[in-house]
Amino acid sequence: MSAALTVADSKRAFHRAFPFVIGPLYRRMVDELLVELHLLSRQQGFQADPLFAVGVVQVFDGFAKGYRPETQKEPLFAALCSASGFDAASLRQQHGAALAAMGHHSVQAVQQWIEQQGQGAPEPLAQALAGIQRPDFHYSRLMAVGLMALLEQAQGADAMDPSALRTYAHDLGAAMGLLRDRLDKDLTLYVSNLEKMAQAVELMEETVAAEKRKRERRAAAAETPDASEGNSEALSGTDSTTGVPSAG
Repeated sequence: MSAALTVADSKRAFHRAFPFVIGPLYRRMVDELLVELHLLSRQQGFQADPLFAVGVVQVFDGFAKGYRPETQKEPLFAALCSASGFDAASLRQQHGAALAAMGHHSVQAVQQWIEQQGQGAPEPLAQALAGIQRPDFHYSRLMAVGLMALLEQAQGADAMDPSALRTYAHDLGAAMGLLRDRLDKDLTLYVSNLEKMAQAVELMEETVAAEKRKRERRAAAAETPDASEGNSEALSGTDSTTGVPSAG
């Protein structure tokens, strides 16, 4: 894409590719990710390596949970990517390959690879480590998220406390040459916002379910004959079958 294109150009391209209404809960996520991808695509030292691919897919999937209709979720991701010159299918493929590769190794093995500057690491991580060593390397918070996601996939990670795993990610990121303070800030904010989004989605789903139950009760009440009609004869003091006044 031409370097002369602006954020507004990317937004127009996005809306052409995705001409659907986006729910209020997801608009901020879409707008922020759209701007972030636009800016990254214009950074001279940026490369869409596996670490970035894992990060962008994790961020989108995490914040798009509960998106309705479900059939529009993947077209939304494709439109966000294409608006800034990225290929959604390629990012998905890199994401899957990187996570699969990490699933065969331990967290300790990851540490060894980083200490040895990528020697022995599977291709996705080796490529990412090599990219970080470039003099024109450009950091993105999506890479921090990607690193965290890869660590979570490694063997032994599920036995670690989430806060301990996050600290481990900070240490490994610093060893990779990433700024520890920036990494810490980005990961902490990501986890916090993801938790808030999950709570908002849960609340939204509960509200929708409650409204659905109300509509069903109203519909059921409308279809049920008025009980007062069936009791009218009893209330008038007559036998319901013979019409003869009841005793007493």
